[in-house]
Amino acid sequence: MSAPPLIESEYDLIIAGGGTAGCIIAGRLAAAAPQLKILILETGPGTKDDPAHVQLGRFTSHYVPTAKTIRFHFSQPSEALAGRSVPVMAGSCLGGGSSVNFGMYTRGSASDYDAWEQTYANPGWGFKDLLPLFKKTETYQVKPDMSTHGYSGPLKVSYGSLCTDIGKEFLRTIDQTDPNRSGDSSRDATDFHEVNVYNQWAKWSDEKTGRRSDVPHHYIYNQEANTNLHVVTGVNVLRVVFEDNRAVGVEYQWNPIVLSNADSEVHTVRARRMVVISSGAFGTPAILERSGIGGKAILEKLNIPVKVDLEGVGNDYQDHNIMFIPYYASSDTNTLDALFRSEPDAIAEAEEEWLKSGQGLLATNGVDGGGRLRPSEQELEEWGPEFKQRWATEFAPYPDKAALWLGQGSMLIGVPSILPPQNFFTLGYFNLYPLARGSVHINSADDVSAPLDFKLGYLENIADVKLLVWAYKYTREVARRMPSFRGEPSPVHPKFPVGSKASTIEQGTPFAVDHPRLEYTAEDDKAIEQHIRESVGTSWHSLGTCAMKARGEKGVVDSKLNVYGTKSLKVADMSICPSNVGGNTYSTALVIGEKAAVIIGEELGITGV
Repeated sequence: MSAPPLIESEYDLIIAGGGTAGCIIAGRLAAAAPQLKILILETGPGTKDDPAHVQLGRFTSHYVPTAKTIRFHFSQPSEALAGRSVPVMAGSCLGGGSSVNFGMYTRGSASDYDAWEQTYANPGWGFKDLLPLFKKTETYQVKPDMSTHGYSGPLKVSYGSLCTDIGKEFLRTIDQTDPNRSGDSSRDATDFHEVNVYNQWAKWSDEKTGRRSDVPHHYIYNQEANTNLHVVTGVNVLRVVFEDNRAVGVEYQWNPIVLSNADSEVHTVRARRMVVISSGAFGTPAILERSGIGGKAILEKLNIPVKVDLEGVGNDYQDHNIMFIPYYASSDTNTLDALFRSEPDAIAEAEEEWLKSGQGLLATNGVDGGGRLRPSEQELEEWGPEFKQRWATEFAPYPDKAALWLGQGSMLIGVPSILPPQNFFTLGYFNLYPLARGSVHINSADDVSAPLDFKLGYLENIADVKLLVWAYKYTREVARRMPSFRGEPSPVHPKFPVGSKASTIEQGTPFAVDHPRLEYTAEDDKAIEQHIRESVGTSWHSLGTCAMKARGEKGVVDSKLNVYGTKSLKVADMSICPSNVGGNTYSTALVIGEKAAVIIGEELGITGV
């Protein structure tokens, strides 16, 4: 039996967490200062050249309870969710979410980041300052000469290897059926400003090689010759070690899920200059609380000595609540369903094509069309008075701020075990700025594997529900008009009252574009709402649990990412977001990593980061 990896006794910089932001910080600093001794401690396994990570089409292979690359966090049961406990997944491997996510290329609105700077008093975090960092991360292969995109960064952005039949149908059909929005391909739905336009949707994928654009392969594994950059996987960080209020190292244990030869001892490694926690919206507050940094009541309940009383640690949890609505698709359309069902022939064929040319279904995520929606005046009335009240102050003054993201998937997403093995397509949508707020706290002072005390907060405000009810009706009209439509699987649609005109069509053919739209009664609306409460899930966009706000406003870090009440301790990951962003969170995590690397480089006297 081999020994666990060697960790030296001391490093200049220790990064607790090898996710998206943590890898960028280490990679940028190592490239600029190869003499700097950097240690990344990642709880999950490595990802180098593993097909499950570099082939985008395999992303759902991680979303199973037996996966070692994902950790499931189960929320408290909630009446607002029909008594359910909802699992929320977080990346647990080198690269974190960048290595296991859908690969969706969606950026927030400019006003999101301006709010970080202006509303929450974080100089240097506004859109003007962050735009160069967004561009710095990417090589945009979709179109040349776009002013908000980058063309020389390490991560590739493309349409993938193909646009599926379903993707083309969705874009064509929704352009024909939606009078309030455009399918104008010259307008860029990911430029931080555009709304109410449907685009073919880009992916974090290289159009030439077909490889996923994750962080470890482009910031870490390409620097393996640098012996001062030490990456160790299979490590659980217990807590930060302090001398007075200065962070001087961390305590850790080997993770037995990753390392079968792990001992159970607690080990210590010291940091000469700084400790950075980058363990995400779940892991970071947990490390801080085990270190004695957090709300006094939480810590004293677990007999943890209070080092810094910071009530904001673990609070203000946010996410995007998503609905996936499946439809039967024609048997002759190209979907990813056979891959997701792990059918050997389908996998072998796709693997051969990917290895030969970097093309095919393994080089795509099947999400080929989408848009960010603001309501028309009529739609605003349909969304109800609860949302309309928010609209006047939170949306109307910011024309770049959408309320919903909506798009398609060329496969069944959700619950395959209760539906027959055939072709599907899915229409999905999520609230971009839900009112839902939750919290994440530890239940144990020493056991990192103990389930967290996790409150999700979904759908506790009716304003969040009303948008999802409207979106179900809206997307259903689109689905029924798509040429590949073959019916609505009733087990995963609302249970409408007997005799309802809105009842599902289990088997059917496409409707004409000008076919009359369905009318819904109050009872039908109740059925849709109940289905949403029974089915809504996570978008895997967890953030906000160690917010970058003033300490008096329950903030945890300042604008230089310093943890209040400490020295030489920073936090850099999605937990620092003081408010939500209107899109998938990977782009924002990248920018937090890039910004943190610059801040840390300046403090350490490193140039050229």
